[in-house]
Amino acid sequence: MTNERKYNEVDGENEALLFDYYDDDDDFDTFTDGDGDCGCDDGVLGFSDPFSSEVKPRILLMGLRRSGKSSIQKVVFHKMSPNETLFLESTNKICREDVSNSSFVSFQIWDFPGQIDFFDPTFDYEMIFRGTGALIFVIDSQDDYVEALSRLHLTVTRAYKVNPDINFEVFIHKVDGLSDDHKIEKQRDIHKRANDDLADASLERIHLSFYLTSIYDHSIFEAFSKVVQKLIPQLPTLENLLNIFISNSGIEKAFLFDVVSKIYIATDSSPVDMQTYELCCDMIDVVIDISCIYGSNPSTFGQCFFSTPVSNSSCQLHHMGGCELNRLMNAHCRARPRLTGDEAGTPYDKESMAIIHLNNTTVMYLKEVTKFLALVCFLREESFERKGLIDYNFHCFKKAIEEVFDVRLKVQRSRKLLSQRRWSRQTVPNGTQVHPH
Repeated sequence: MTNERKYNEVDGENEALLFDYYDDDDDFDTFTDGDGDCGCDDGVLGFSDPFSSEVKPRILLMGLRRSGKSSIQKVVFHKMSPNETLFLESTNKICREDVSNSSFVSFQIWDFPGQIDFFDPTFDYEMIFRGTGALIFVIDSQDDYVEALSRLHLTVTRAYKVNPDINFEVFIHKVDGLSDDHKIEKQRDIHKRANDDLADASLERIHLSFYLTSIYDHSIFEAFSKVVQKLIPQLPTLENLLNIFISNSGIEKAFLFDVVSKIYIATDSSPVDMQTYELCCDMIDVVIDISCIYGSNPSTFGQCFFSTPVSNSSCQLHHMGGCELNRLMNAHCRARPRLTGDEAGTPYDKESMAIIHLNNTTVMYLKEVTKFLALVCFLREESFERKGLIDYNFHCFKKAIEEVFDVRLKVQRSRKLLSQRRWSRQTVPNGTQVHPH
């Protein structure tokens, strides 16, 4: 039996295997009024789509009221300006959003109102935590966080009992107004108090990860990157491929970016420098901006010519420093479209490529991998002279990436067919749905 047949047949033994991926409890109606409405203006989908082709990891955003949960979601996944978040209304219902429609990164985000006690007997909190991949608890660093730590302890202990596999992430948020010393002091204090509370409850086995975040810089994107990476089963394979690629190409650092959200889903094994990550984000912004503004084809915005035209969908920026790159990015930010839905891939196509020469003999090289993925590399100018070798190695890397995710696509197609069959079994010939007991 071929691999193709193994993934496409959904009867017998294969059907039993695919059922392991199916989450029957992913139903919003079990703890709401059943209308699936979250009170948000953006497209919030229902929780039990019978023809869903994939069960996505679930990320919960929790914290006290006005801690900045909705602002984080809007800035990272809706490209809202941080200043615009000042006018957001407080969330008063559970808001669920499917991120996969506009991004390669595929998961669900549930935004929970801070003023509601979800451990009240009227709520089925076990359903909330069952099937959850990560729980992000947001703490306002500029407020008294005693109550927040108490809520954090209650949430983590209850969630752990229901699902020990949850990744617990703590965002120490709104640190943009604090000095560096004050940031470290806040993080140390919150870290100590939270872990002491767990130790007092004999729950030292629960691991909490802490991040200093702000929507006014790239720290929130880096934190979300690390959260999402823990939910990607192919992460070790991607890291290994990146290590092989850079070691054979003379590259110092490489990131695999989701272009829409600017979340890096993988990087090589060398440490990540915050300034390097910020330059990558700015480079992606510049490429998208220039592609949209100077594209020669107004119907597709697929071509970019800047400075010296090299080829379709490519641009070169010579001898730029980090500040210059930031200024160029800021000069175009007002004209930047918000990338959502099918429009997200419009200014970024299979020919997209960019080269930026920094003023410290470092070259930044961006290449398209898939519709929503880009590889961003840092290397020395003398290494970039072997561009032919780098491009050949990139072609091999891109082919390997396609093979890695080909299995995922086959499973999604099989799941969709399986879901349709299961749905049809619950429907009588006249079209009336039969609810199984």
